[in-house]
Amino acid sequence: MIAETVCSAVSAAGLGIAAVTAWRKRFLAAARIAAYALVPVGLVMTGVVGWLADTAFSLTAWAGFCVLAVAWLLFATTRAVERRRGGGTRKERRAARTAEREPVAPAAAAPALGASRPPATRAKATPRAGDSSDDFSDIEAILKKHGI
Repeated sequence: MIAETVCSAVSAAGLGIAAVTAWRKRFLAAARIAAYALVPVGLVMTGVVGWLADTAFSLTAWAGFCVLAVAWLLFATTRAVERRRGGGTRKERRAARTAEREPVAPAAAAPALGASRPPATRAKATPRAGDSSDDFSDIEAILKKHGI
């Protein structure tokens, strides 16, 4: 009962504002305000407001919302864990995507690309320790790719 009264008051106030706006010769804005003002009355007349009021004060409805929240948390948690681990099916899809991106015959294009310039000379990195040689392998691969 209170919700219906509040909605009616809001609609009446909105229609009053729309009338003042129309009096100021701003008819487009007045029509838009009137449209917004009629929405609460329409919701009251269709019974949506009563249903929402009954739902808001229902213990069973709030328990249902809590169950939905727990379900959402479980979905979100499992997705986060799956992403962190990599997921078996996602790895397979990722491998298939990278296989599609790789050229079919990479060696066939190599002579055409390298024929226009002389072979590049580069200094080899001297390893400082036993497993330091792996440290520069990524850098060397990038330099090779760009012909440096």
